[in-house]
Amino acid sequence: MLVNGLAGGSSSTGTITPGGLYSAPSTASAQPITIGIRGQSSSATVTFFSFSAGSVVSTQNPLVASYSITAPAAAAVSVQFGLDTSYGFSTSSVTAPAGGTVTVLVAGMRASTTYHMQATVELSNGSQLLDTDHTFTTGGIPTERLPNLTAQFGDGTPSPGVDLFSLLPYNTGNVLTTVATDLEGNVIWYYDLESADEPFPIKPLPNGHMLVLVSPTGYLPGGVNEVREIDLAGNIINRITIGDVDQALVGVTSYQIASLHHDIAALPNGHLILLGHYELTLNNMPGIPPGTVVLGDALVDWDPEKGPVWTWSTFDHLDLLHAPFGLADWTHSNAIIYSPDDGNLILSMRNQNWVIKINYQNGAGDGSILWRFGPGGDFTLPDGEAPIDWNYGQHYPTIVSPNSSGVFSLMFFDNGNNRLMDSNNDVCGTPGIGACYSSVPIFQVDESTKTASVLWQDDLFPAYSTCCGDALTLPNGNYEFDIAYDVNTPNFSHIEEVTPSADLVWKMDIEGILAYRGFRIPSLYPGQVWPATTPSSANRALPRHTGSTIKASPSPRTIEQLP
Repeated sequence: MLVNGLAGGSSSTGTITPGGLYSAPSTASAQPITIGIRGQSSSATVTFFSFSAGSVVSTQNPLVASYSITAPAAAAVSVQFGLDTSYGFSTSSVTAPAGGTVTVLVAGMRASTTYHMQATVELSNGSQLLDTDHTFTTGGIPTERLPNLTAQFGDGTPSPGVDLFSLLPYNTGNVLTTVATDLEGNVIWYYDLESADEPFPIKPLPNGHMLVLVSPTGYLPGGVNEVREIDLAGNIINRITIGDVDQALVGVTSYQIASLHHDIAALPNGHLILLGHYELTLNNMPGIPPGTVVLGDALVDWDPEKGPVWTWSTFDHLDLLHAPFGLADWTHSNAIIYSPDDGNLILSMRNQNWVIKINYQNGAGDGSILWRFGPGGDFTLPDGEAPIDWNYGQHYPTIVSPNSSGVFSLMFFDNGNNRLMDSNNDVCGTPGIGACYSSVPIFQVDESTKTASVLWQDDLFPAYSTCCGDALTLPNGNYEFDIAYDVNTPNFSHIEEVTPSADLVWKMDIEGILAYRGFRIPSLYPGQVWPATTPSSANRALPRHTGSTIKASPSPRTIEQLP
């Protein structure tokens, strides 16, 4: 490429890259500028645009910067940032469809710290322009608002990413409850609810926003109860209140939802599956005293344009006489996931001791229960695994195999409430019977034969978390789980990453506030993976789980084959 006949150009006439990206000189040239290709006389279309340094300003969130820069049409802008000019972290790209100013929210920074950041503008032909380096100093967070977090490291390197927390306060203090931290326990992002309301829970969305279900303390009526889509600065993009839901259900269902609670699922088509509960007074029900009030659950498929387009109720599909924890809080569902292979829904019902699959079929299903997984359900376990290895009061099922139907792998946090310990159905904690404990199993589930077996399980004994929690597999092959409410360590929650042999790689202790959920995400941005913290040798002090045992039963899929 030539500028005024000179290959690559010069400082006085401007420079050009082999790919055809021309940069004008810093001062106007006194002579005409001619751009050409050596050995060719053909013409080409040339697009001119102004490129000047961007600007960085603060937002309403003291840990989030707003970086703006002018970019041509169809260019994609991302920002790299870090403690020095080696950066190390990056945002997702934001496209400028019509050209003009593009703004990128930069999040993932510690409080009261100076960061370097630089925008990268990628043009439609693949060429890149780099902005100058900018610095930004984050604001502080009052000490009394910070959750008490302590991180420890064992041997090995933790899986990359950050942890996202839904914290539930034990009291009415003003501690931040919706936070993301690095693996050293530093808060690097938060959403300030500015009240006693709780995130129940919060989840990242594919568009880079966060989805938070705001619930009154204890998810009881009387406070804010709504779903919010927020950006990283905390701006509310969309919201659905409980009033919106109930108004839309008039004429659609015979009930009104008292509260949205515990979970919400975002579907690939943009719909949301809302989880709510409502009370029903029973009369003329054989085996149940007249006037009995039952609290059950309902699902609502919410189309952002149309409102409710599919609904489902536990009262229509479950036997009221199956009530392991009584009828006052009959089902207590706590998690919803979508099965992409067949378009159905999987629902965890803690007080039924069941994980069920619902015939949803992307909104065309009749809501019938396809199977019930757990004691007294539709599946059988091999000799020696039942009843002790069934799920009791479980939370947060996840599918950890590439497929979600047929023969697949299912993981969850098994709280172990009232676990049956032997073939006599003796309940844990009974004198002469073993103590109750929690576990994290991975089951191989065969929907056709209605059989299941334990592929892998970490018995967390003596830990016994009577509520809450989650479990998931990590990209490096490890597992992470939230021991939220261990009766042996009151006032503490523990997030732990372990290897397949249950060696502790990383642990986060949360004191004075309940970690309803705490789980690893690759970063705060879709498509970006932030590096794991590399601890010093002085911080490596974690042993194997005390009292922990690992079970791995023979099966066609070995533990090494699990994703």
